[in-house]
Amino acid sequence: MTDLTEFIAGLPKAELHVHHVGSASMQTVATLAERHADSTAVPTDPEALREFYTFTDFAHFIEVYLATVDLLRTPEDLWTLTHDVARDLAAQQVRYVELTCTPYTSMAVGIAAEAYVEAIEDARRRAEADFGIVMRWIFDIPGESGVPAADVTLDVATRLQPDALVGFGLGGPEVGVPRPQFAPHFAAARAAGLHSVPHAGESTGPETIRDALDHLGAERIGHGITAAQDPALMERLASEGIVLEVSPTSNVRTRSVASFDEHPLPQLVAAGVPITINSDDPPMFETTLNTEYAVAADLLDLDRSGVADLARAAVRASFAPDDVTARVSAEIDAYVAR
Repeated sequence: MTDLTEFIAGLPKAELHVHHVGSASMQTVATLAERHADSTAVPTDPEALREFYTFTDFAHFIEVYLATVDLLRTPEDLWTLTHDVARDLAAQQVRYVELTCTPYTSMAVGIAAEAYVEAIEDARRRAEADFGIVMRWIFDIPGESGVPAADVTLDVATRLQPDALVGFGLGGPEVGVPRPQFAPHFAAARAAGLHSVPHAGESTGPETIRDALDHLGAERIGHGITAAQDPALMERLASEGIVLEVSPTSNVRTRSVASFDEHPLPQLVAAGVPITINSDDPPMFETTLNTEYAVAADLLDLDRSGVADLARAAVRASFAPDDVTARVSAEIDAYVAR
């Protein structure tokens, strides 16, 4: 292990773009698959799971992702997943996480909204006590399910108002899912005090990023890497301080970017676009947040100071309470000083 890798491993961090289901470790997926072995095609053998997670393209990734979603049949499954995700993040020195959750997909298999919220909130409280990690939620619309899913997601978010809910998002495939159709939902969510954090500009061009800004009031953009194709858009993102949540390995594994050598992260940073480094769906992409920091350090030629600045940027871009922001920032500074 190199000195920089060791430094990253111990560095206190915030994770802002990571999916609830997509964070399920192979151990967790195997546990859930065994629970529902009579009605799932998801394998339980570790080698078979690795092969299952080898994606041919973004559409295939969504297919595999939804098969994993189907393993969440009961509130107990949701509790197990949430607690396990917190454990795995805390082991990487993640102090604060905004976990993107998709209640609609669980409701589609028969879990009531109230039971969904109760399960994740109970697991959150237990995880904070067990692991010292602060968890907050972003409820996102699965774009492929259209306006009906947006209606349901908005209702759950604004009617139940979970204590830890801070944001409203939009995920799933970008191709064939126009952002403007969700403008009323995002307006209502923002009026209810939630932050706007849609995905855009990963597998589609800069136009989806502009739509996310103009129609959805985006405060941060999930991925947003195709902004690098549009100098005027990069200038806008830089001047307005719109943060891109970048997940390099995810972009390569979904074939949104051909290789790390062709990843536009250096171009975005050179243009002054604010970025954070994130893991997206880490076990599915055979990565971790620590690995993503190492990838970013290589792409941007960063030393320890530069890597620590990545961690500070994530804390600044978060929707964490002021006391948590101050505490994690102080932990980063103290770690660097040591």
